[in-house]
Amino acid sequence: MADKTRRHQLLKQLVTSQDLHSQVEVADALRAAGVEVHEATVSRDLGEVGAVKIRGADGQLVYRLAADPGPSSARDRLDDTLRRFVVRVTSSGNLAVVRTPPACAHPVASAIDLAELDHVVATVSGDDTVLVVAEDGTPGAQLAPELARRAGVPPP
Repeated sequence: MADKTRRHQLLKQLVTSQDLHSQVEVADALRAAGVEVHEATVSRDLGEVGAVKIRGADGQLVYRLAADPGPSSARDRLDDTLRRFVVRVTSSGNLAVVRTPPACAHPVASAIDLAELDHVVATVSGDDTVLVVAEDGTPGAQLAPELARRAGVPPP
C-alpha cells in the first residue's frame, strides 16, 4: 500500500507540474522519477487520483487534476492560471470579460470559480471568452483591473 500511496502522490505532482499528453508520457515520467509502472496501472491510477484531460495553453489535451482543491489552495494557483491563459480583460456592466486563446477559457473560468473570489457570483465560459459575473452593486469595471493585474496584462 505504501508503494501505491507514493505513486499516487508522485502522479499528482507530475500532472500538476508538467504537460503530459498520454498515458505513455505519464508512465515515462513516473519511470524517470524511479517508479516502474505498467500502462494498465497508469490508467487505473489516473482515474483514482482524479486526473482528467483538458486543453492546455497550446490547445493540446493534457492531464490535470479534476478534484476541487478548495478555495485557499485554488487562490494560490489562480494567478498562475491567469498568467498562462489570459490575453486581455475588459468590462461591461456587472461583467468582467476575460479573453484567452482558443479553447483556453474553461481552465480560466474553473480557476476563478474554485478560488471563490470576493464579489464574484459565477463565471460563464465559451471557447476563448470568460464572463465573470459580479455580485449586485459591484461593477465589472471594479473586477476587471484586479483580474488584469493577476494575469499580468494591461488594465482595461
